[in-house]
Amino acid sequence: MTIGTLELADILAPLAHRYPRIMIDRILEHVPGQHARALKNVTVNEPFFQGHFPSFPVMPGILVIEALIQLSAVLAHDVGHGLAITDIDGVRFKRQVAPGDQLLLEAALEAHGDGVGRFSVRASVMDEVAAEARLVARLQPAAAGRG
Repeated sequence: MTIGTLELADILAPLAHRYPRIMIDRILEHVPGQHARALKNVTVNEPFFQGHFPSFPVMPGILVIEALIQLSAVLAHDVGHGLAITDIDGVRFKRQVAPGDQLLLEAALEAHGDGVGRFSVRASVMDEVAAEARLVARLQPAAAGRG
């Protein structure tokens, strides 16, 4: 079943993060337990731009990955789990992300079982890949922790 745009409360439910650490603005497409697409609107008001190259603001790559982890947490929540990232494989940063960019986030739950989940993730700006990786996570019962 495909669900359209999710409300903010639905995005926040599986995440332990709140402002200013929430990195997802809207979920555009969501097939529970399978894949999701979301948006992060990158604005010059982001707190990390204060110290990350003030004269040439660039979103730190680790925060792009964090946004992808948060989207993966939504998928883990769909199958009744929270997640704790144990490994990030094959990370490739291919494009800088700057104020004014709209970051399209994509995550797919490739496999889960025996307490482990594997996710394929990608972030892009205007059809250009900004980052991609494979995430491995320990899946925890949802009550044990979110995000």
